[in-house]
Order: sequence, then C-alpha cells, then structure tokens
Amino acid sequence: MEIVYRPIGIIHTPFKEHAPIQPLYSEARGVVEVFDEYKEGLKDLETFSHIILVYHFHLSKGYRLEAKPYLDDEPKGIFAIRSPNRPNGIGISTVALERIEGAKLHVLHVDMLDGTPLLDIKPYVPEFDIRDASSGWLNGKIK
Repeated sequence: MEIVYRPIGIIHTPFKEHAPIQPLYSEARGVVEVFDEYKEGLKDLETFSHIILVYHFHLSKGYRLEAKPYLDDEPKGIFAIRSPNRPNGIGISTVALERIEGAKLHVLHVDMLDGTPLLDIKPYVPEFDIRDASSGWLNGKIK
C-alpha cells in the first residue's frame, strides 16, 4: 500500500536550521501560507484561539527505531518520543492563531523550520483532549 500526501501550504518561520523542541517553549511567530485552492477551507477558523498544524519533516534524514530524547539520557522507542526523525516524518504542533489575512495565518509558538510543507490544519478544542492523561517517562521532567 502506498499513501501519498500533497501539501496544502507552506509554513514560514524564522528558523533556518534549528528549531525549538516543542511549540510551548517557543515565542516565535510564523506565517502559514495556505495554497489558494484550499483557502475556502479556512472559513470559521478565525473563531479558534489555537490550531493544530500537521506537517512533513522535509529535512529529516532517516530514522532509528530507538533514539535518545532531548529530556532523557536513555534511548526510547521512536513512538515514545517526539523526534523529527520518524518512519513517516509527520509532525504536529499546536500554535496560537493570532489572525488570518486572506490565505495567510499568523501564528505564535512555531517550532518548525522555514519552508516546512503543511499537510493539514485542525482546530484545537481543549474539551476534546484527555484531561487526566499520563505523560509516561516524561512525568516529572516537564517544567
């Protein structure tokens, strides 16, 4: 089976080579440029304070099934960490939506590299997330 995704836009950020490890640790702003053929899909998105960006790690170079995460010295399974070096190179970030101008979304808390291909946008709805979830091996390590 082959799965093919086509970008719906490009994410512009100030980061050319290195980016913050998570959006929560970034105060950087970016612009999400949605291609014209998808502009109508932005209707009503401005009513949300935060959005989830789904994107492709276009500069990722391969992966290992175990890797050392940023917040620990012991290797973990790739599916237990948020490394950009993944089997399918799909990333997600929840960012604050500041405003929409035409097909450009101005966002805060970007943590991806400039030119990152955008695959999808979803509204962030806090009531839909699991409130009492465990953070696994990260419990006690996140500040």
